[in-house]
Amino acid sequence: MKTIASCVEAIVLEQPFLEEALSKEIINYSALADVLRDEVSLALGKPVKSGAIMMALRRYKDRLSISKPYYGISTLLEQLGDITLRSNLSDFTFRNSNTLINSQADILNKIKDKSHIFYTFTRGILESNIIISSSENAAINESFKNEERIALKENLSAISLILPKNNTKVAGLYYQILKRLAWQNVSLYEVISTTNEFTIVVEDEFVDSAFSIIKNLNKN
Repeated sequence: MKTIASCVEAIVLEQPFLEEALSKEIINYSALADVLRDEVSLALGKPVKSGAIMMALRRYKDRLSISKPYYGISTLLEQLGDITLRSNLSDFTFRNSNTLINSQADILNKIKDKSHIFYTFTRGILESNIIISSSENAAINESFKNEERIALKENLSAISLILPKNNTKVAGLYYQILKRLAWQNVSLYEVISTTNEFTIVVEDEFVDSAFSIIKNLNKN
């Protein structure tokens, strides 16, 4: 059975920024209750007073205060490792095919002795993605000349962050990173991760803001 409290909780859970604002007590309960009144009333099928919604919000906030939504997240943020910035990157997207693996093998053979370049390959269900130093664009075009290219984006930069080895045991790490980027209106072009590395790829216009945010993750 739906209640005012359950409706309010469902709305807040769908909006992480709203939950964050509640937990930090930087939101006006009365004003938020007025905003949510129509939505809660619609969900319950009857008129609901703002005062009742405001009480539900306060109770939900109290539960946030005594719970631990990010187990060990503060300690994990303090243990973040080196940050690497790579610029002048290009992002190629190709449609998957039976010959794509051969094309990838060809480009890997061409760049195997070029340890200074940036290269990542990600295979999805329908398409595959290559991010590489723009100096190798001609080599990519040659190796993948028989493949269907879906997209090409240039003028990109990658920011890589070394994660603590226990990062997979703590919930909320990626959320903390992505949340702070979103708060500063930094659009991500690609996100790449391995077990102990996390990389974001952004257009050059966002690189300064993104690097500053990543650099200060353990200071907030």
